[in-house]
Amino acid sequence: MIDERFDAIVIGAGMAGNAAAYTMASRGLKVLQLERGEYPGSKNVQGAIMYASMLEKIIPDFREDAPLERHIIEQRFWMMDDRSHTGMQYRSDDFNEDKPNRYTIVRAQFDKWFSRKCREVGVTLLTETTVTDLLVDSTGKVLGVKTDRKGGAIQADVVVLAEGVNGLLGTRAGLREPPKPENVALAVKEMHFLPAETIESRFNIKGDEGVVVEAAGTITKGMTGLAFLYTNKESISLGIGCLISDFAETRESPYTLLETFKAHPSIAPLIAGSEVKEYAAHMIPEGGYKAIPQLHGDGWVVVGDAAQLNNAIHREGSNLAMTSGRLAGEAIHRLKAGRQPMTKENLKLYKELLDESFVMKDLKKYKDMPALLHTNSANFFQSYPQLISRAAQNFLRVDGTPKIDMEKKTTRSFIEKRSRIGLISDAVKLAFAWR
Repeated sequence: MIDERFDAIVIGAGMAGNAAAYTMASRGLKVLQLERGEYPGSKNVQGAIMYASMLEKIIPDFREDAPLERHIIEQRFWMMDDRSHTGMQYRSDDFNEDKPNRYTIVRAQFDKWFSRKCREVGVTLLTETTVTDLLVDSTGKVLGVKTDRKGGAIQADVVVLAEGVNGLLGTRAGLREPPKPENVALAVKEMHFLPAETIESRFNIKGDEGVVVEAAGTITKGMTGLAFLYTNKESISLGIGCLISDFAETRESPYTLLETFKAHPSIAPLIAGSEVKEYAAHMIPEGGYKAIPQLHGDGWVVVGDAAQLNNAIHREGSNLAMTSGRLAGEAIHRLKAGRQPMTKENLKLYKELLDESFVMKDLKKYKDMPALLHTNSANFFQSYPQLISRAAQNFLRVDGTPKIDMEKKTTRSFIEKRSRIGLISDAVKLAFAWR
């Protein structure tokens, strides 16, 4: 047993765990961080998007040495059928300002850097250490953790659960229910390596500029899901994900979906000639506001993906993870400074801070969207992408057919596929869920 006692133990060294550990240690708390990987980020090979303003609140000068790939100047949204895409995009030189808003990162490198910053402010890190259980007294209060190390019980005033969406500690200890299959997506991702000049030429960018493509449609075979493409310095992160419940029902293979996406006429030219060096699967919380579990109790708080904090509509995860970790750290520090015990009643301060932040406000705004998309996936991810593609082709094709006949053909196709009542119903449901 480690005789040393800590103010806080953080389980996990991802975005949320590092944010919590750094926030507490930089304010003078004695923090132990436990990571089961060989090093922080060793389980993450995929690329991701990092939101600058959230990290600035934790490490203001992060741009000086953080391993950033490209800052995003253009966002593309594509609605895809099997052979085409209908899209919109936004590009602005405003994103070339001195302090860009978003960056692509490679998690394996970024998590390692973030962890080093944590250690610089005093965090004690133990890697290759699995937390087997929480240390709980007869009243149910969490007193620390048990690990797979020899005599591996470690005590602390509070434990921060940053173990990810599929973390077993919280569920094993009865602190929360296992996430439901309809609230979790399985994403498969690849890293495609290309020379920097090739990426810049294909995406019409220069220097450290980057592009993000997010796509929905028939590429997910009628399942609720999304595909994406991120540009890094000398690689492209590419992947696709759907709800686990949909995979179970349809028996579709995630790998097959990814191969089909890569072969799509809109994607294949962007990755042509690339070398695939990394492949990974990753679970992502998608349940939104209604899937959020209890966030605090006697001697514990939960942050990041483990708390189901992911905005599936805007595809935001790292910013919610960092913010929840920071706010948990701030709440714990304030309680320690006031010499208040880490009871469930006192730790509600974390939930109050979270409720006041954009995290809960955004998730609450879209609380009905996950269920709407899941229960209407055949329409939103199959029928409408096909109809939109036909409408775009009818509008643009010039073959001597009068425009009014083209318009009638488009209108008729929508009515035949969904009916007038169905179209109105879908629009009303979407409007209410978006409000």
